[in-house]
Amino acid sequence: MSSFFIKSKVNPKLSKQGKNTAAIKRKSDGDSGAKSKMRAKKPSSKYNEEISSDSEPESSKVPRKRQPKEDNDYAETPQEKKLRLAKLYLEQLKDAEERNAEDEDFETDLVAGKLEEEVLEQKGKLQRLIAKDLIEPDASEIRVLRGHKLPITCLVISPDDKHIFSAAKDCSIIKWDVEIGKKMHTIPGGRKGTEDRHVGHTAHILCMTISSDGKYLATGDMNKLIMIWEAETCQHLYKFTGHKGPVSGLSFRKGSHDLYSASHDRSVKVWNVAENAYVETLFGHQDAITGLDCLSRERCVTAGGRDRSVRVWKIAEESQLVFHGHEGSIDCIQLINEEHMITGADDGSVALWSVNKKKPLCIVKQAHGCHGDVEAKQPHWVASVAALQNSDTVASGSHNSQVQLWKCGQNYRGLQRLFSVPVSGFINSLKFSSSGQFLVAGVGQEHRLGRWWRLKEAKNGIYIIPLKRKSPNPEEPKVDE
Repeated sequence: MSSFFIKSKVNPKLSKQGKNTAAIKRKSDGDSGAKSKMRAKKPSSKYNEEISSDSEPESSKVPRKRQPKEDNDYAETPQEKKLRLAKLYLEQLKDAEERNAEDEDFETDLVAGKLEEEVLEQKGKLQRLIAKDLIEPDASEIRVLRGHKLPITCLVISPDDKHIFSAAKDCSIIKWDVEIGKKMHTIPGGRKGTEDRHVGHTAHILCMTISSDGKYLATGDMNKLIMIWEAETCQHLYKFTGHKGPVSGLSFRKGSHDLYSASHDRSVKVWNVAENAYVETLFGHQDAITGLDCLSRERCVTAGGRDRSVRVWKIAEESQLVFHGHEGSIDCIQLINEEHMITGADDGSVALWSVNKKKPLCIVKQAHGCHGDVEAKQPHWVASVAALQNSDTVASGSHNSQVQLWKCGQNYRGLQRLFSVPVSGFINSLKFSSSGQFLVAGVGQEHRLGRWWRLKEAKNGIYIIPLKRKSPNPEEPKVDE
């Protein structure tokens, strides 16, 4: 048994060294415990931060701007974070629904407004009030296009306002680019006697019109011919014959390819250009018809020249309404909307009409002043009129070298002068752009129908007159009561 209790011999130095090591260990443990207590009592900002394995050594400082975010993340529990994100998602959904609702309401209002405008337009009661915002343009802002050798007789503007088509007594047709003011295409005129071999007109062109889709261009001349052209390429398509006198008026029915023509033979003819077909002829005027116009309804209006009548032709009913009011020859006519129109006469008067009344709603005599001696004054006759469709703005032109702009009164019962624009020559044709941004005047040294008066100082040209406005905001449409 004594073998089990034999004491091992230990090196006294090693034993003493072990005791010292144990004492040092206990002391270090005690010191570390004391230090941890001190840390708990007085936390240090240096050791209170989280340091990732990818961060810099302990001695480096974390940027101060990131600390709040880390403190917030550290303070936010997973449940709180889920709740915050759920609330944020709900708010985003709510905002999206509100925006969609606003967009749907806007689109609905837009469509409803457009439909309302179309209904008012069909009824002839749409009147956009823009005349009060128009201001007179500076002379330097008016552009002049020159290219015809003889007086310009007529012109039209394409539906997109990008091109102007003009015709003249030189029998030529020119297509212009509005923006750059350059010729895009020229259809030359031919000499008398070359009708069989020349593609185009060989006599003075008196009238022209373009379809509402911009596809077809129609022109009429002194040789009783109507030419149909492809507006895009100016390629000749058809030739309509049948009138027994010069073709003095042409107009496409809006939204269709139905063409109405008027002539000095006192007749109105109806054509279908898309089918290259003649439809019918209407009679009623007692003198040469000098002008014609139409909009979207199946009817047209005409000026009867020296029979001093204005007529509304109801094509489907094969009937007509007759109006009287001017004292002289009515030389030009233009529809303002489906219910109202403006006319000009060689007695110097401008008149506003309603298709529901046989007399003018308003007539302005000596609209362009007078000329001659005091004892023998004669009014400047009105050679052309134009109307900005479905608005309160119209214009008239004379041989006094002035384009006069007018404001139509309420219910078209008055005409108020706005301002006049000087041009040099006979204003044989006037047209407003569809957008209402500019007015175009076709000017020549002579009247489009004759040579009894020549202005030697005048120059043949196309004047592009900008319509400047005080306010850029469009006016709301007004319904006439």
